[in-house]
Amino acid sequence: MDKTALITGSTSGIGRATAQLFAENKFNLILCGRRQGRLDTLKKELGELTNIHTLNFDVRNKEDVTNQISSLPSEFSNIDILVNNAGNAHGMDSIEDGSLDDWDAMIDINIKGLLYVSKEVLTIMVERRQGHIINIGSIAGKEVYPKGNVYCASKYAVDAINQGMRIDLNEYGIRVGAVNPGLVETEFSQVRFKGDTERVDKVYKGFQALRPEDIADIILFVVTRPYHVNIADLVVMPTAQASSTIVKKEL
Repeated sequence: MDKTALITGSTSGIGRATAQLFAENKFNLILCGRRQGRLDTLKKELGELTNIHTLNFDVRNKEDVTNQISSLPSEFSNIDILVNNAGNAHGMDSIEDGSLDDWDAMIDINIKGLLYVSKEVLTIMVERRQGHIINIGSIAGKEVYPKGNVYCASKYAVDAINQGMRIDLNEYGIRVGAVNPGLVETEFSQVRFKGDTERVDKVYKGFQALRPEDIADIILFVVTRPYHVNIADLVVMPTAQASSTIVKKEL
C-alpha cells in the first residue's frame, strides 16, 4: 500500500498493535516513542514487512517534536495518516488528594502533546489538501467517573479537539475521527497505579477486557474506508462493560 502513517506511542499497547497490523498491510510507517530500545526492536521486526522510519521523542517536548518531524527523509515526508495514540493516566485520587505532578503529566501528554504533533503534521496535510487524523480518545472523554477527574478532563479535551479539527480542516478535505475505547488490557493501568500490581490485577480480573489488537483492527478499518467515508467518532467497549463504572465480572 502506497500510504505513509505516523503513529505516536508506538512502542506498546494500542500503538504497538497498530504498527504491527499496518506493517502487515504494507503501510510505510513512521514510528514514534520515548524508548529508543523498543523503537530499534520494532524497526528490526517490522522492517521485514514494510518500510520503517523511527523518531525518538517525548510528545511533551515541542522543540523535539518539531525537530524530529521536520527531519523526516523525503520518502517519509508525505504523511497520509496520523494516529495520535500517545497518552497516559497518572494516579486515581479524589481531586482534593490529587498530585500536581500527575495532573501536569496528563495535561502535557494527552492534550498538549497531541496538539504539538498534530500541528507539525497538519503543515504537510494542509499543503497537500488531503490526509486522515485518528485521535485515540477514551470513554473517559464521554462520561466522568469517580476519581477520574483530571484524566477525564484531558480526554474530554481530546473529544473537543477532535470535533474542532474536523470542522476547521473540512475545507482541506482532511478526514478526522476519534476511536474511544473502554477497558483495554495494556500497560495503561501499570502506569496509572505506578507499578502497584495488586491494583493493576484487579482492574482486569473477572472479565475479558479488550486487547490492543482489537483496537488496532478498528483503526485499520477506519483508515481503509473509501475517501468519501469519514468515521467521525467511534466508541468501543468489551461486552462485559456497559459504562465507565458498570462492568460484569465473574469473580
